[in-house]
Amino acid sequence: MRHPHDDRPAVELDLGDLVLRVARDLRHAGMTAYEPYDLAPHQARALRVIGHHTLRLGELAQHLRVAPRSVTDVVDALEERGLAERTPDPTDRRAHGVRLTTAGSRLLEEVDAARRRGADEYFGRLSERDRATLRRILERLDADA
Repeated sequence: MRHPHDDRPAVELDLGDLVLRVARDLRHAGMTAYEPYDLAPHQARALRVIGHHTLRLGELAQHLRVAPRSVTDVVDALEERGLAERTPDPTDRRAHGVRLTTAGSRLLEEVDAARRRGADEYFGRLSERDRATLRRILERLDADA
C-alpha cells in the first residue's frame, strides 16, 4: 500500500511509526465506510459514544475530547437528521443528556457493521493465528496503559 505522507518501506520504520501507519490506514478505511451514510468521522464517533453511554453533553465532549461548543454542533447535526435527541437531565434542570433515536440506533448498527467489514478485510491479509497473536499483543498493551 502506498503511503502519501511517508513512503518509506515498513522495515525502515520504528515500531511506533509502524503502529501509527497501520492506525492511519484503519482510520482511512473507517472514513470510507462512513461515506455511504453521509456521516463525517466525528459524527460517527459521536453516534458510537451516544449509543453505548447515557450521558450529558459535557460528558460527551469529554469522551470525544472536544470542546463543549463543538459537541453542541455535532449533536445539533445529529438531531437535524433525526439520529439523536436531547433529553432533560432528571437530576439537574439546567442540564441535558443525549440519546440515539430509533433511526440513530439503526444507523449505528449499519455503520458498525460496515466498519467491522472494513477491518475484517484489512486484517484478512493475516492468517488466523497472526490475527490472534496481534489481538493478544494489543490487548496486553491496552491493559497496561
